[in-house]
Amino acid sequence: MNRKISVLISIILSLLVASLDTTIMNTTAPVIAENLGQFDLFAWIFASYMITTTVFSPIAGRLSDIYGRKRVFSFGIVLFLVGSLLCGISENMVQLVIFRGIQGIGAGFMLPFPAIIAGDLFSIEKRGKIQALGTAMWGLSAVLAPMLGALFVEYLTWRWIFYVNIPIAILALVTLLPYKEVYTPKKTSIDYIGTILFIVSVSLLLLTTVVKTYQILYGVIGVFFLIVFILVERKQESPIIPLYLFQDKQLRWMNVNGFLGWVSLFGTASYIPLFLQKITHLSIFISGLALLGTAIGWMFSSVAAGKWIAKYGYRPLFIIGNAVLLCSGIFLFLLEMEHGFWYVFFVMLIQGSAFGLLSTTGVIGAQQLVLENEKGVSTSFTLFIRNIGTAIGVTIMGIFLNQSDDFMAGIHHLFLYGLIGSAIALFTAFFVKDPVQPEVLKNKRSQIKG
Repeated sequence: MNRKISVLISIILSLLVASLDTTIMNTTAPVIAENLGQFDLFAWIFASYMITTTVFSPIAGRLSDIYGRKRVFSFGIVLFLVGSLLCGISENMVQLVIFRGIQGIGAGFMLPFPAIIAGDLFSIEKRGKIQALGTAMWGLSAVLAPMLGALFVEYLTWRWIFYVNIPIAILALVTLLPYKEVYTPKKTSIDYIGTILFIVSVSLLLLTTVVKTYQILYGVIGVFFLIVFILVERKQESPIIPLYLFQDKQLRWMNVNGFLGWVSLFGTASYIPLFLQKITHLSIFISGLALLGTAIGWMFSSVAAGKWIAKYGYRPLFIIGNAVLLCSGIFLFLLEMEHGFWYVFFVMLIQGSAFGLLSTTGVIGAQQLVLENEKGVSTSFTLFIRNIGTAIGVTIMGIFLNQSDDFMAGIHHLFLYGLIGSAIALFTAFFVKDPVQPEVLKNKRSQIKG
């Protein structure tokens, strides 16, 4: 088998199991909580996975720059496999929450690598197709998860939602073995202090989006540790998150735009199914199918994005992508009770096209704007920024919905927020510039470091 095809199978399978474990819990978590008891820990089944996945993704990217892609990616697959096994044999909710955290760390080490390895192996024109395949896995999991969850719960046991990961993870590991590293790692010391400070600060800040009490306390302590982290990283010769990446105006505006786009409307997928279920009385499965519009639009624009970058550059694509995102925000703000499945599907198709274009363009830009030994951390940090935006955006939307006495009024308020956010994101797109040439970048980076 061609080595590129083999590693492609590996990263696609890894994405499939990681995405399945994100979505399948939506339908099976109530059954698990009823079986294990301690319903007060229900939310932590999701939170422990989300927090660890988000926190460890940029760390994985940085470690891949130091030790190589294959070694770090393999570690993530093995850890995810072990975490899945432990989740399956959990005897109480405390164990399940802890083991979901372990599984989340594994997922965090897996998720950045489709983009990172694609950046190593494929041309700009082909990278969009690789990201489109990854999106297909998320779309497939959105359809498969409810069916698999119901099947396991009814005919086997909920534990199989975790056991099913094991053979897929093993196959992902086996298909990774033939892969020969094309990137030469730049060995350096590990910033252990910075890593710990980063994990603590970001975890505390993410807790504010999960807990219902002491949010301000968690936020203040998180900000304190984040400030300490920045101060420590400025003095490190080999920081876990190189701060000089923030000094690059091109990369900074790309990440600012990505954060604003994701914080404004990426949370739509969390609330659109709820609208279809409560207002149009569609089933969980049918309302979930509306999200396929997002996957279809995303795949379409992702496939073409690589060629468009080579032809038009980054700035026009960021402007167009954000303009399309703004259009989806307008349609969502105009959402009314009489609007049904096909209206929603059409809007999600538009929004998916926007996010697909912005996602692929942003990731490829994050790889072109850095040196070879910075590509892993730059790519994973771009994904991290979007994940943070998503977590904050979903929380803000939830606040708007929960504080409204009328459900449709809450829907209008949360999508008004999304509309305003997407308009601001479009404004920042005009500050994005095209990358400098590699030889200029090297001189520029050495000046920044100096």
